Amino acid sequence: MSTMWGLTVRGICEYENKILLLKIRSKSAHHAGKWEIPGGKVKKCEFFDDALKREYLEETGLDIDIVSLYNVVRNDYTACKTGEEVKSIQLIMKVTCESDEVAVSEEHDDYGWFTQEEVDEMIENEFLTLPAVNAFKK
Repeated sequence: MSTMWGLTVRGICEYENKILLLKIRSKSAHHAGKWEIPGGKVKKCEFFDDALKREYLEETGLDIDIVSLYNVVRNDYTACKTGEEVKSIQLIMKVTCESDEVAVSEEHDDYGWFTQEEVDEMIENEFLTLPAVNAFKK
């Protein structure tokens, strides 16, 4: 069986020196209750920048501008629906927004704007998903 490769794109959004994180819903099959960087999978034939803007709008209600590439991490997982092993490349982008008023989707229970120090503490206390932890490592 051949290995599936996936592409995920996430955006680290800073607004007034605080970083937006979303709390994964408690009923989720993966990382329930952990905090993550907004974003998601790139669909077939979709440009990754369009995917990030779409995912951000779906998950947060925010319109974003993409500024730069921040990091690239790999996150392997087993697909829930098919049971296939997926090797996922995650592009972590720096993004900006015009507002801090977030409307979370059903995928998440909560959101928060955190200082870099607070994010570092959350990483230490294992409140973030492993891909998010790796994304913040430079």
